[in-house]
Amino acid sequence: MEKINNVTEFIFWGLSQNLEVEEVCFVVFSFFYTVILLGNLLIMLTIYRGKLFKSPMYFFLSYLSFVDICYSSVTAPKMIVDLLAKRKTISYVGCMLQLFGVHFFGCTEIFILTVMAYDRYVAICKPLHYTTIMGCDRCNKMLLGTWIGGFLHSIIQVALVVPLPFCGPNEIDHYFCDIHPVLKLACTDTYIVGVVVTANSGTIALGSFVILIISYTIILVSLRKHSAENRLKALSTCGSHIAVVIIFFGPCTFMYMRPDTTFSEDKMVAVFYTIITPMLNPLIYTLRNAEVKNAMKRLWGRKVFPEANGK
Repeated sequence: MEKINNVTEFIFWGLSQNLEVEEVCFVVFSFFYTVILLGNLLIMLTIYRGKLFKSPMYFFLSYLSFVDICYSSVTAPKMIVDLLAKRKTISYVGCMLQLFGVHFFGCTEIFILTVMAYDRYVAICKPLHYTTIMGCDRCNKMLLGTWIGGFLHSIIQVALVVPLPFCGPNEIDHYFCDIHPVLKLACTDTYIVGVVVTANSGTIALGSFVILIISYTIILVSLRKHSAENRLKALSTCGSHIAVVIIFFGPCTFMYMRPDTTFSEDKMVAVFYTIITPMLNPLIYTLRNAEVKNAMKRLWGRKVFPEANGK
């Protein structure tokens, strides 16, 4: 079938059609995005200047912060500008690029979180072999694998959408181009494409989530053999990781582990993994991690984290 594409742009409905609500959202999400940028940049700078990147955990944490900035930047700036715009539009090419970016950085973040869980597993369950297993060369290869995995996932998503004909309507009930809302506008049967999309996204989201839950369960069980001090330190580190996993994977699983359907709640659910999680990551990893706080204290002065001075 020859592709017929009369659509050159898409129109977003945005988070709300109420002007007063949009003005409030503009202020709130502008603040959130600023926190995302400053918080994650602070984490990256602290790890780099504090020489913490030599540790695999902080090596991956610095790249998690980088991915968080990129991930939120794919959707947040456009959404914030659109909150004050009367007509919220995006070009067809821009929509495809946004679709690629959301799935590329989102999937890469999933894989980085999985690698970080593996790092904690080796550190706690196989401490004597940690430096051998998590050597610099292996860490670089695992990091490269996360980027390749994210690219392959996102290119499959885009390759499934681009051949579809779009002949109208062109209104998307969302604030960014995601796979399910876009498929809904195609003027052809998208059942097979929807199944493949669900298999692709759902397998990665649910599969990684299950692996992470099993990993942290094994870690928590193995902590019974450690001293009280080491147990407390490990629980502090793993607790922050588990919090991030739940906040990120809960909404992702809801969005992508289902057939090609859309719900009115999707926009608010998407806010959690595109805005809230990237904003909370620096806070969770900083407030629960004494080593990062001490590194920040050395860099920015003791007044930044006064509670750490007594430790």
